[in-house]
Amino acid sequence: MERRERDVVEPPASTEAPNPQLQNIQNMGTTEIPNALGDIHCLTIIGQIEGHLVLPPQNKTTKYEHIIPQLIAIEQDPKINGLLIILNTVGGDVEAGLAIAEMIASMSKPTVSVVLGGGHSIGVPLAVSSNYSFIAPSATMTVHPIRMNGLIIGVPQTFEYFNKMQDRIVEFVARNSKITREKFLDLMMRTGELATDVGTILIGKEAVDVGLIDEVGGVNQAIMKLKQLINTKRERRA
Repeated sequence: MERRERDVVEPPASTEAPNPQLQNIQNMGTTEIPNALGDIHCLTIIGQIEGHLVLPPQNKTTKYEHIIPQLIAIEQDPKINGLLIILNTVGGDVEAGLAIAEMIASMSKPTVSVVLGGGHSIGVPLAVSSNYSFIAPSATMTVHPIRMNGLIIGVPQTFEYFNKMQDRIVEFVARNSKITREKFLDLMMRTGELATDVGTILIGKEAVDVGLIDEVGGVNQAIMKLKQLINTKRERRA
């Protein structure tokens, strides 16, 4: 007898449209902002700032190619009147972090940043790039010079390049906060606080006392301040 092969019945293809909110969470780490915030957009910068080199998969990262398009979209969206930036970063790529900071500083819409946990290294320019900045009482900020690991070819040229890059960071921080260039350089070059490096660790109110951050506070104070800045801008237009 001839043996008949069983027909293989494949399951029907799913006709459901992909959930855009789920895709945003998986790809961008963002989701729709609750209605309670209304015209305020929340941007989170967490982990390590990833620049031109892809970091290992176990690292928690913020990719600059994700943040920059978001900032452009926020600037152009007429329904968004203010930007709240939540920071908890160990630092990372200097040029990528400085590029994001420059974009935030050049936005026409009111911006407020909150340092929760940590705003270290290149996280310092990101924290001061907003119109007004807050830091949680337990949050820390580490100020230190630019550093590099590994083999360096052309030491004098590399040293000169690092000096110029460091000047860009110092100038940006001094321009966007109340700290002076001299005070920031003093914090950057201080010895005795970091075990394997030079620099300074600032905790909560210490960052306010030196003029780096505007005020000690959390999310509630930041949202109230952002709403105040939005209302002030509306009154100026009227």
